[in-house]
Amino acid sequence: MTSIDPSPAEATASATHPALADLAAYPFLSALTERRTRRIPRGFSVNAGPLSHESHNAPAPLSKLEEAILITCVTGITGITTHDGPLVENNGLDELGTPFLNIMARTGSSADNAQATHFFMINDDGIFLLRAPRGERALELLKDLPPRWGDWSEADWIGAADECLVRVSDRRLDFPREWPYYLGWNNQASNAPGTTIFFPVVDCTWQYINAIIILLTEPGGMRPLFLDDWRTFHPKNAVEWIAKIGSGLGIGPKIPYHPIGGLDRVRSGYVNKASQAPLGFGGALRTDYESFFYFQNLMLLGQSMGLGGWIHGSVFPPYIWQQDDAKGWHGLGFRLEEPKKHHKWPPVPASQANPVGIDGILEGLTPPYVSSMDEAVDRVVESKYSATGPAYGNEKVFSSPYRNSDDARAFLEKGTRFGPDEIAYTKEICNYIWDTYGRFPAHVDAFYTPGMWLQFSHLEMEYYDRFFDPRQYTRQAAHDGLWHR
Repeated sequence: MTSIDPSPAEATASATHPALADLAAYPFLSALTERRTRRIPRGFSVNAGPLSHESHNAPAPLSKLEEAILITCVTGITGITTHDGPLVENNGLDELGTPFLNIMARTGSSADNAQATHFFMINDDGIFLLRAPRGERALELLKDLPPRWGDWSEADWIGAADECLVRVSDRRLDFPREWPYYLGWNNQASNAPGTTIFFPVVDCTWQYINAIIILLTEPGGMRPLFLDDWRTFHPKNAVEWIAKIGSGLGIGPKIPYHPIGGLDRVRSGYVNKASQAPLGFGGALRTDYESFFYFQNLMLLGQSMGLGGWIHGSVFPPYIWQQDDAKGWHGLGFRLEEPKKHHKWPPVPASQANPVGIDGILEGLTPPYVSSMDEAVDRVVESKYSATGPAYGNEKVFSSPYRNSDDARAFLEKGTRFGPDEIAYTKEICNYIWDTYGRFPAHVDAFYTPGMWLQFSHLEMEYYDRFFDPRQYTRQAAHDGLWHR
């Protein structure tokens, strides 16, 4: 019988740390049913009237191995994606066969495998960006490690995690413990000494461009007309002014929002006016969903390890992006680019400063990190189809999951790529956004955060033993005996 997870005996034989065998053997269904929020870290005193507790423990940071396993959960490469879809549409036309931005697979599902979510890890030692390996480097790492995580040694986990660590600051993130930085009781136990926090940010720039081009690969007459639903129709020539006046008088079709690219796109038949894509309604174009999958994976893993885990509101944006010692703000240090000023302000976030990246560390596909939006679109296309990129042009990477490399080549030969017309209209859309709002994207931040983070800790067991049913934390009660004996 084939087993997905190694038996305890198999895991023990390969693991250098005794807790790794136990982790590999812990049942998935137990992780699902026993997962709970457990907030109080070791060394933390609780002021709760008759349920108060004074800790006599020092904070107990996670070990390097414990953090390495959690890091790998959000950065680890799990293999290669499988292109198991059709290449011909029901109407007989060719289907787009190259939608993904990456071929290598990770633990979290991702729209078009954009892998847009980047985690920051915050602990007593500082702030770190967790940069996942991509392309051929990811493929090399896979070959150097046992294929099953249950067979990894302590050195394997720590080595894989060290590959991803990029130091951003040598001190813990720090803000005044009050509103508007923290909400409610988060201002006490959140970001406490000894805890390790995972905070996601989503780079919306790459997938925003990729998703627009994908939508434009629909057949002629089916392509959507992109609208700016935050802006009324602004005619650019006499013909469009006539259409606007006719719309206002009720003698022509109503045009409530601005059609990006103008009415010429509709009249030419390139787009279908009945198929509309409003950018304001689209938001992050589902790119942000990926971060929530990682949160769930982390929570289940933390339960399996017997750690305290707590998903809750982070320090609020825009404060968390910033560093300003005079105000007591020690955040991530993002560059915030001011948008174009308008007589009538557009909705948030278009009217606000755009977090575009951290210079030299994590940079979005938007000025000042590109010279123009034309360059931004070109870089997306190049990344997908370049021979050294992480996707379709890299034969070594793309052919990896196939039994026969000839099948991989056949897929790429049949599967359509982005064409010049789709790329040209995408550039027109992206330039419109930049020229109109002075930022890209406008209807979502370049780096979006769901405003949540996940804190792990060793629990203050004396507090739990005093007030709670032991069945609420059996895995956590056994943690020290497994991981720190």
